[in-house]
Amino acid sequence: MTDPHAGFPPGFFARADERPDAEFYGPPRLVTHIDDAAIAAVGGLYAELGIDGSAPAPVRVLDLMSSWVSHFRTPPAELVVLGMNAAELAANDAATERVVHDLNADPRLPLPDADVDAAVCCVSIDYLTRPVEVLAEVGRVLRPGGPLAITFSDRCFPTKAVRGWLLTSDEQHGALVAELVRRAGCFTGPQLSLRTPPGGDGDPLWAVVAHRT
Repeated sequence: MTDPHAGFPPGFFARADERPDAEFYGPPRLVTHIDDAAIAAVGGLYAELGIDGSAPAPVRVLDLMSSWVSHFRTPPAELVVLGMNAAELAANDAATERVVHDLNADPRLPLPDADVDAAVCCVSIDYLTRPVEVLAEVGRVLRPGGPLAITFSDRCFPTKAVRGWLLTSDEQHGALVAELVRRAGCFTGPQLSLRTPPGGDGDPLWAVVAHRT
């Protein structure tokens, strides 16, 4: 099988801290990692895509690498939150289903084929060591036409973000995420947008959106 990460420099998806992620994410962190304006931009994107509680029909959404809050303006009818910390997921009031799972240890999603209408990943894509494999799995569990929305900012845990993320600029991150989505091989052409006003004082928020083919 062709290496899905071929062509990236050696060590691109390595981290400074290669301890098992379960150790690092063991203590609950009930904090937000972007400011209020960026959080609002995430919720606005989800509403624009029609994947929150304002959608005309009930939707089932997968929130990858989730925590105690999922940033929907109004929660969707069904929200599957998948993350590393059981206490954080238990505190997520919007969740209807909670899955503790380490995607770096096992990129396979414990969900059936075509199980969800949409998938989101908020400010976490930079921690994946096997991102193309994970995104291919997202394609497997998404129903045809379902959107994938990946949002990211300029903050991270630097010891757990992959080296390639830390060594590329904010302007390059969008192209990187779009390339990872393309390599998954099951999405329409990814679209990059800046969701917060350019040049603002707060946290910037970018989004890459694609749809399951």
